[in-house]
Amino acid sequence: MSNTEIYLNSSFQACKKLTNNFSTSFSMGIYFLGKEIRNPIYGIYGFVRVADEIVDTFFDIDQTNELQRFHQLTKDAISNSYSSNPILHAFQHVVNSYKIDIGLIDSFFDSMKSDLTEKNYDRDSYKKYIYGSAEVVGLMCLYVFLSGDKNKFNELKSFAQKLGSAFQKVNFLRDIKEDFQSKGRAYFPELKVEDRLTHSSKEQIELDIQKDFDEAKEGISRLPRASCLGVYLAYRYYTKLLKKLIRTPVEKLMITRIRVSNLQKLLLFPSALAFTIFMRKTK
Repeated sequence: MSNTEIYLNSSFQACKKLTNNFSTSFSMGIYFLGKEIRNPIYGIYGFVRVADEIVDTFFDIDQTNELQRFHQLTKDAISNSYSSNPILHAFQHVVNSYKIDIGLIDSFFDSMKSDLTEKNYDRDSYKKYIYGSAEVVGLMCLYVFLSGDKNKFNELKSFAQKLGSAFQKVNFLRDIKEDFQSKGRAYFPELKVEDRLTHSSKEQIELDIQKDFDEAKEGISRLPRASCLGVYLAYRYYTKLLKKLIRTPVEKLMITRIRVSNLQKLLLFPSALAFTIFMRKTK
């Protein structure tokens, strides 16, 4: 193995470590992807995670300047096919190998930048934020899953966007206490930072999320064999989390963070496997 290959492999390992440390649910989903596409998805997740932490964790730094710098470093890495930052080196390799649309990355940074300036969202700005923060990530992954099949990409594009949207909205609902109280953000257009979450507004949010999930499910069944099981496991995890959130009273949601235990996550595997086997037989 050449030094170039060792460096790239080490960069993907850094992304994998970051993923495993931050998200057991996505780690589980990626584990059940085909071996040949795991590293590229780790590369995408690692990149997204670093940007996310700049705006969501490190409040004592100049976040605007740091995010702008990270955006420029990302562009440089893609242009040069190299970065001294291992996370960006892995990500540029994915972007360049799968010819991911650079516009998706710019939209992602637009949403990250709005986290530093926006506190409340109307329907239009909320839709734009969801697109840049979540739907484009689903589309980046779809580039990897389909490996250059443009016709298939166009066929499944809307489903990938819906799934990314649903994941993000579930995260918003789960993290509403922290977003409201610690970060002073209210993503849902039904709410303002100074408002209180009500049963009615919560129910409206839940119905919107379920609609996204219902529309996304059909697309999962059309994915290639190497990606179907891993994506469906992530889908099952998030739909289970949504059901727990639906059962959680508003008062409890505003004082605690709802989660799915690791054991419950593991128990999702048999039904997910059965689903993918059935879908392969019926294709």
